[in-house]
Amino acid sequence: MPERIYNFSAGPAVLPEQVLRQAAIDIVNFQNKGMGLIEMSHRSKEFMAVAEECEQLTCELLGVPAGYKVLFLQGGASSQFFMIPMNLLKKDQVATYLNTGTWSKKAIKEAKLFGRIEVAYSSEDLNFTRVPRDDEYTVNPASEYLYFVSNNTIFGTQFQEMPGKDAMLISDMSSDIFSRPIDVSRFGLIYAGAQKNMGPAGVTVVIIREDLLERVDEAVPTMLKYKTHAKDDSMFNTPPCFAVYCVGRVMHWLKELGGVEAMADRNRKKAGILYEAIDSTDFYRGHAERESRSLMNVTFTLADKELEAAFIRDAAAQGFDGLKGHRSVGGCRASIYNAFPMEGVEKLVDFMAAFAKKHQ
Repeated sequence: MPERIYNFSAGPAVLPEQVLRQAAIDIVNFQNKGMGLIEMSHRSKEFMAVAEECEQLTCELLGVPAGYKVLFLQGGASSQFFMIPMNLLKKDQVATYLNTGTWSKKAIKEAKLFGRIEVAYSSEDLNFTRVPRDDEYTVNPASEYLYFVSNNTIFGTQFQEMPGKDAMLISDMSSDIFSRPIDVSRFGLIYAGAQKNMGPAGVTVVIIREDLLERVDEAVPTMLKYKTHAKDDSMFNTPPCFAVYCVGRVMHWLKELGGVEAMADRNRKKAGILYEAIDSTDFYRGHAERESRSLMNVTFTLADKELEAAFIRDAAAQGFDGLKGHRSVGGCRASIYNAFPMEGVEKLVDFMAAFAKKHQ
């Protein structure tokens, strides 16, 4: 088997190697049953145990309190852009959104189909280089909820602290869930696509407060009601079995490493090494403002596009893949999610120093 390279992709992203190796076995022969996991009925006792354990570990690692339901849904995180207002907002009701990047813009567009949306803050005129402080926006007291994206993969920004407003919080945590401790009790709903920190693409985890399940209008289609999936423990229809299984294996891996608190410390150290390399020279320039910097997606530019192209090309030749920035921003982006190894960050920093010395 060829040596594995360092995968800096923003998603689908790097997964723990031990999870991949175990999955490769279980796809062919799960628990010596003579058939693979992806061939088994989702209602078999074997897969039901997989799903139950995945839910239990999710609650344990995030500290999900009683009164919440964990759902494993399909349709990607983008489906939550409309499912949230479809389930929780009426036409005459208002919700507040913070516009801090591409994914919040998309969510705002969808939410406007279902209710009155107030955008309390936007950093679009700054090319999304920052997220707001609490004193930079107000929330309408009539708002049903305050929606925000906790980490912005494209622009490399992140809320270092969750909004401190007196409002029910709803957050897209697709790119930083399980990367640090959070107080779930402050949220009405949290959702995350799996393909950054949890597993392969195909499943979206939704954590929703149970009292919110009854808000939905009966005219909403059955499959698009959260309460449909809550009632049947995410088994109303065939779930994305393999993706759910992988999330469970990643949760085991995370628990073995010491849980979310230990992972947060590890993530701070990884990002600190990379940001120090950027800040120590004028050769590299960070995109995000320092107070808003992401620990998951480190975005930076070089002097010109030709130099950036050379950097990405030479990095790929050294086994550093996925460093090209998003087309809407350009530049470079190093995504260093939970499963990305410290060794890879250290080697990238060495490469950056050598490249700067060669081209400065």
